[in-house]
Amino acid sequence: MSAPTPETVTSSDSARASLEALRTEIGKAVVGQDPAVTGLVVALLCKGHVLLEGVPGVAKTLLVRTLATALELDTKRVQFTPDLMPSDVTGSLVYDTRSAEFSFQPGPVFTNLLLADEINRTPPKTQSSLLEAMEERQVTVDGTPRPLPEPFLVAATQNPVEYEGTYPLPEAQLDRFLLKLTVPLPSREDEISVLTRHAQGFDPRDLKAAGVRPVAGPAELTAARKAVAKVAVSAEIAGYVVDICRATRESPSLALGVSPRGATALLSTARAWAWLTGRDYVTPDDVKALALPTLRHRVQLRPEAEMEGVTSDSVLNSILAHVPVPR
Repeated sequence: MSAPTPETVTSSDSARASLEALRTEIGKAVVGQDPAVTGLVVALLCKGHVLLEGVPGVAKTLLVRTLATALELDTKRVQFTPDLMPSDVTGSLVYDTRSAEFSFQPGPVFTNLLLADEINRTPPKTQSSLLEAMEERQVTVDGTPRPLPEPFLVAATQNPVEYEGTYPLPEAQLDRFLLKLTVPLPSREDEISVLTRHAQGFDPRDLKAAGVRPVAGPAELTAARKAVAKVAVSAEIAGYVVDICRATRESPSLALGVSPRGATALLSTARAWAWLTGRDYVTPDDVKALALPTLRHRVQLRPEAEMEGVTSDSVLNSILAHVPVPR
């Protein structure tokens, strides 16, 4: 493998610095939640989608809107409700009386960053309308495929499944999300900071007034993706990822383990994390750092384990503690 040129190194370092600045910029509107910010950046680098789970009022929507502003990306929001139809998301053919022809009216999915708010409040039929968009980066209406803009990322928020009026996402759709990020309640100090900002006039609907400005754009994102694609993966690391995923299929607490697609996703996110931390090779610690958000939604607990209070995260942590780490 040839040595990187000075121009390549400079471009890679510049892109990394721009993406690192996102954390500071988003911090002007969102207090704490650094893991969620990092997860969203990793998903953008891997061309993946993110599922954000948390109770109402923990700034999930604000986080996505601020990210879009700081990256200078076009964003649209869809509030998922029980009566939302698939065409309300993807678009539909509309009859034009002037031309006496049907023309395609694009839906909100035609954007760079789609905020699917409370995705689990709509029935599975409408949830599934996003499957083609998420996987193929296109929408087919009346037999005609229509490509989506690039970059394209779905950031879906959902309330915990035990909340009233929610529909669990189908396994096929869950597997399309690269990461599932939990957005916890803030600490006492962070909550005091939130209240202080609001007392000083902070308006979450006016991000420009909060000082949020673009610090990166599609060009930096493209350069970053090219750099991530060059991050080296040893045979030992590939074997480590496979061993973790195979261990989930053998766990007595799990009815469904991680598929080969999940193993590929874990390797991708580990490479992105390695690059963000300034390395051009993946270590076991990179794999461990992204294992929970990448795999927690790809496993399914057995009913008896769930009744005993076992969680997906606890099973995965146990597996990470027991799978031999390559040296």
